[in-house]
Amino acid sequence: MSSAQNVTDTVQDGAWKRQGNRFTDRISRESTSAPGEGPDEYGRWPVEPGRYRLIVSLACPWAHRSVIVRRLLGMEDVISLAVVDPVRDERGWRFTLDPDDTDPVLGIKFLSEAYLATDPQYEGRVTVPAIVDTVSGLVVTNDYPQITLDLSTEWVDFHAAGAPELLPADREEMDRLIDEIYTDVNNGVYRCGFARGQEAYEAAYDALFARLDALEERLADREYLLGDTLREVDVRLFTTLVRFDAVYHGHFKCNRNKLTELPNLWAYARRLYQLPHFGETVDFDQIKRHYYVTHTDINPNGLVPKGPDPSVWTA
Repeated sequence: MSSAQNVTDTVQDGAWKRQGNRFTDRISRESTSAPGEGPDEYGRWPVEPGRYRLIVSLACPWAHRSVIVRRLLGMEDVISLAVVDPVRDERGWRFTLDPDDTDPVLGIKFLSEAYLATDPQYEGRVTVPAIVDTVSGLVVTNDYPQITLDLSTEWVDFHAAGAPELLPADREEMDRLIDEIYTDVNNGVYRCGFARGQEAYEAAYDALFARLDALEERLADREYLLGDTLREVDVRLFTTLVRFDAVYHGHFKCNRNKLTELPNLWAYARRLYQLPHFGETVDFDQIKRHYYVTHTDINPNGLVPKGPDPSVWTA
């Protein structure tokens, strides 16, 4: 198993910093473990269809990307899916959407049970997505950036016929874009929303909208971020964009513009939404209830806004 690391969210000079990923093993074609065994000496678990369970919240943008990629690659019967309640309580993510409030495969009521079975000393936030081994009940990984990449590279033998190539042969440009979008947009909205100082908030805000302006310009003459082909980076940007007006604009004070006021980004986001496996995996009710009910320090009265009208995505 991967060694422990500092996994606690921190605030320094008013700036919020996301915790690290505690479980960073991988499911790999290079694993030397036999079927049914745990990880090899390098933390690589064997590729086995039907063995692993992907735990997600439909509210969470990091988890949502794994839902989309799993569907795009046609892996619904290869890795099973569990969906937690969008509202966390003090015990974390709950399986209250399932009968008896229990995941029917893992037999647990809280994702934290799998975390603590894997690391009894774990004290950080319990996060999704997480992949859990159904044989041992242990968490394989909660390394959300790597999970979707590995779905493309390590599970290639189990992709559906005609599944898209989400990773280009030359990844240099895409990886640069991924890093920029993560820092300023994907994580940037959280750096705005969870900032505890005016200067830190404004720095995150400025970086967010500078990056959105650059993406707006980039999308003036292309269908997707890297041209005419859908890639992993598009999935990563989409899950933030689809939450922007419903949550981040108001709840996280990212209010220079709405997404609908950025014409190229809005047209791009709507194109993605209307593709198979994008819009059909968006649940605005769960998204809004998670953010507005769970973040009591930001929204102490727990009121969930009625809008915006989701029909604009398909109009």
